[in-house]
Amino acid sequence: MNDQRVEVVPGTSTKDEFGGVTSTALAETASSSLAAQVTATVQARYIMALKNPRDWDDVRVGLLAACKRPKFAETARYLKPVGKGVQGWSVRFAEECVRTIGNVAPETITIYDDREKRIVRQSVTDLERNVTYSLDVTIDKTVERSRLRDGQTPIATRTNSSGYKVFIVEATEDDLLNKQNALVSKALRSNALRLMPSDILEECLEQVYATQEQEDAKDPGAARKRLVDAFVAIGVKPSDLKTYLGHDIASSSPAELVELRAVYAAIRDGESNWADALAAKTKSKQDAPDAPKQQTTKDKVAAAAAESK
Repeated sequence: MNDQRVEVVPGTSTKDEFGGVTSTALAETASSSLAAQVTATVQARYIMALKNPRDWDDVRVGLLAACKRPKFAETARYLKPVGKGVQGWSVRFAEECVRTIGNVAPETITIYDDREKRIVRQSVTDLERNVTYSLDVTIDKTVERSRLRDGQTPIATRTNSSGYKVFIVEATEDDLLNKQNALVSKALRSNALRLMPSDILEECLEQVYATQEQEDAKDPGAARKRLVDAFVAIGVKPSDLKTYLGHDIASSSPAELVELRAVYAAIRDGESNWADALAAKTKSKQDAPDAPKQQTTKDKVAAAAAESK
């Protein structure tokens, strides 16, 4: 019998048969490797969550401590100019909730993509309760511009709420990324807040308003300057704020400062823009010429809780 040496090549299997040795190539696809990696990651997340369960009392204390920070409280709420105004928690507050409660897995995956649109699924999973909330976000690959660049051809045109003509053009990669980030952040906020107990959110609401009022009472002038600087950073001038309020910002009341902070948070989070906020404010003044009664913290909390329900 002749000795036959068989060289084993990595990535192949050999089989000794009558008349010779056959070699078969083995191909491990990238998809199967990725699937195994994802499975291991998910299992590790659940194991760590079971070993380190959250304490809701700790969560409550942590969120209330965050709401006592003046900078955080200033932008924890937003005011969207729809109807009489829609208020809610900002994206930054929802992100703080995710960090504080722990054992939560936020994920964003693209489930559809073509030339005209992209559909992204944002989900938040409570690893302790195995509960998942998800939203599908459709992102049109277009943006609106008030003017066109040289050689740029619009896809369509429309008239905005202020009566100005705007052009709808194809979005660049940067435009698309900014648009996607804003929409995904809002979907994350909606999903994350559904994991939060309502009583903790109500306590946070009380603390946010209390922190704002205390900070304004310490140094009203400094509070107004910080607010003006924040608006300037997003392209809103002090004269624009004067038009919005109907008087100089130096004579603004504590309630008006709270309102302006909420409007700023809405613009920063992509919920609204300054033109829509100004148009809504002008309309509300025409519909209700009488000055509204100044609300106390208790009134604000009650109104916000009723609106959320």
